Formats: sequence, structure tokens, C-alpha cells
Amino acid sequence: MTSVRLSAPSGVPQTVTTAEFQAPRLLVFRAFMEPDLLSRWLGPRRMTMTIDEFDPRDGGRYRYAHHDRQGNRYVFHGVFHGDPDLDGAVQTFEYEGAPGHVSLDTMTFEERGGRTLVRITSLYQSVEDRDAMLEAGMETGVREGMERLEELLDTLQGQSGGGASRAA
Repeated sequence: MTSVRLSAPSGVPQTVTTAEFQAPRLLVFRAFMEPDLLSRWLGPRRMTMTIDEFDPRDGGRYRYAHHDRQGNRYVFHGVFHGDPDLDGAVQTFEYEGAPGHVSLDTMTFEERGGRTLVRITSLYQSVEDRDAMLEAGMETGVREGMERLEELLDTLQGQSGGGASRAA
């Protein structure tokens, strides 16, 4: 199953998440940039996701919500900086339940002989903001989301005859 590394260096307002998938870079990139695919994997398993807006281009905005079984809604939004491409994407990220606490997220997609290494670097305004995200369950959500992404990639490759994906 998916092996996800999430590091949060002491005293540095940053997290770095890495996961490697046995899937072509284009397919992994599509899973991050196409709303119908993104909504199938992003976030914890116990949540469903709806997307209100998703415009992955320079200055484009996104807004989505995770919903739990109790009817709670957790809404996030941000802006893309630069045009996302196969090499990566840059966007802001803000939880509407804690307005004003914005991170800058940089995603890269590195082709490695039929595999794709995803690296997400999140830069926070303070160590306290970073720690608040970790305390709110960020690591669980990231791990479960990457596992769900692996499952989606398996499904998509199976439909196209492309074989299985395996995160390492």
C-alpha cells in the first residue's frame, strides 16, 4: 500500500509530503488537476468531497468542501499561481474555519521510469500555523488521501489496460 512521508522540521514553518506511484506522470497530474478525479481521492476516507469552483490556471481559484456523516462541512479555498503543468503547480491553501491562516503549496510531479514521485511542500505563515494543521489531523488526511489516490490510479490504469499502480 501507499508509503507516504510527511516531514515537519522542528522550528521551520513547513511540511514536505512525498509519495511515489507506479503510474505515468500525466495520469497523476490529471488526478490533481481534474475536478472529477480530485473529488474521488482528496482527503480522509470518512469524508466526501464537493467542488464549488476549480480553475487551475494562473489566477484561477478553487473552493471545495469535505463533508462528514454528521453533516459537518469543512471548506477550503485558494488561488493558483502560474499555470500548472506536468512539472508542477503552486497554489495558496486556506481553511475557511481559520481565516487568515494561509499556506503556499508547491507540488511537483517527477517521472521516474514509469513511476511518478509527488512532492508537496507547504510553507506556513508561522510554526504555530503549521503545528495547528498537524494537530487538526493533517497527517491522517494526507495519508488516507494518497492511499485513495493510489486506488484511483489503479482503477484508471486498469480501465485503460495500463497495469497497476503501486506507491512506495
